[in-house]
Amino acid sequence: MPQISVTIDGKSYRMACGEGEEAHLAALAADLGARVADMRKAFGEIGDMRLQVMAALTISDEVSELKRRVAMAEAEAERLRAEVAASQAVEADRSARVSDGVSRAAERIERMARTLAATAGPAGADHR
Repeated sequence: MPQISVTIDGKSYRMACGEGEEAHLAALAADLGARVADMRKAFGEIGDMRLQVMAALTISDEVSELKRRVAMAEAEAERLRAEVAASQAVEADRSARVSDGVSRAAERIERMARTLAATAGPAGADHR
């Protein structure tokens, strides 16, 4: 298992990570270090542990908000999928009714054509 050294708030930590995750872990540590540094600037020297806990809580709050947004987006996507399915069902029903109407109209036209042909007599006959 690979190990890397990361620096957070001026302190080095040796960390193990999965194969190929070294750069990602280094980026996460850099982000946490930047957050702690920003909080140190904003709140002054209130203790390393307290700053790290505050940074961790800030990250946790962001993750919580992102999870909430993802859940809302998933719910909206599901609602839209249901709406599309309902629209497709309505369209299929309309299409079936139109097809049925066209078929019935074609049958009536054929009946009328047969009736007209039967009353007109043999083809080419002169009716004067």
